[in-house]
Amino acid sequence: MDQIGSLLPLVLIFVVLYFFMIRPQMKKQKKEKSFIESIKRGDKVVTKSGLHGKVADLSEKLDAVILETGAGKMTFDKSSLSYELTEKVNAPAKETKPEKK
Repeated sequence: MDQIGSLLPLVLIFVVLYFFMIRPQMKKQKKEKSFIESIKRGDKVVTKSGLHGKVADLSEKLDAVILETGAGKMTFDKSSLSYELTEKVNAPAKETKPEKK
């Protein structure tokens, strides 16, 4: 019985690590993978380095995306895309209500 009690804290540490570190990372990877697969021409995206651009073309052969920016067209690896701005740009602006005093 004493051996089980000494292993309990170790098991508890692994459970906490799983729920607070491993599981959220797996969710994030799954979300990022589905985002990369859903990219299409015309989407406005931001790269991980902060470059904003519009998807001009997709290259399945190179697993890359060609972004059209103010400086011209640039080729990036699909994994370098951070998030999509198309929905954010096309969404209607939220109206702010003035505070009542």
